[in-house]
Amino acid sequence: MALKPAPASRLAVSLGGADWILLAQRAAYWVERRWLVIADAHFGKAAAFRARGVPVPRGTTSENLSRLDALIESLQPQAVVFLGDLFHAREAHAPATLAAMHAWRERRAGLELVLVEGNHDLAAGRPPEGLRLHCEAEPWTAGPMAFCHHPKQVPDAAVLAGHLHPAVRLSGRADDSVRLPCFWMREGLTVLPAFGSFTGGACIARGPGERVIALAEDRLFEIPQLRSAA
Repeated sequence: MALKPAPASRLAVSLGGADWILLAQRAAYWVERRWLVIADAHFGKAAAFRARGVPVPRGTTSENLSRLDALIESLQPQAVVFLGDLFHAREAHAPATLAAMHAWRERRAGLELVLVEGNHDLAAGRPPEGLRLHCEAEPWTAGPMAFCHHPKQVPDAAVLAGHLHPAVRLSGRADDSVRLPCFWMREGLTVLPAFGSFTGGACIARGPGERVIALAEDRLFEIPQLRSAA
């Protein structure tokens, strides 16, 4: 399948009449308000797995925070909006995970943080007060935008959501294939890829006219759209 590379690692798009930038680092940026938006960070997921007896590597929280720091340094946002599933589970509130999160928050003390609560957030419990997060229920609206965890339509708003961890499977000529995380853009709804590095992805069933922007090696690639049946 032929791919169309987008310019460098960023792609300018219009959502609800507002200027946005999709980023190969699995995030979106609202230009006018200087809001950085990410979905499904799942901090502490590895710690939760280890607490349940599953041997998985350490260091995923530090890796995710480092990636988030790189975006903040590059974009200098006024706020970061998390589209749900900030923590993976109650076991994610492990001492080492919380220590890393609190240290990061102290370094970013002037940054506004908003969490649009998702299903894992409800299971994990409220974030520690020391993180100074504003928690909102979905849909949380601002200007022409509605911020959600679960993909849905919101009347008179352009929706940004997460939850699905969308991915697209591409097949080659030698019966090989690869699954890539992606942005999935439908009428009035954009689903972001999962930001967390230990999250996995679910292949989407895209329809005609929908845009799919795949991510690979810090680059964006637009998948040719499906055409409606004649």
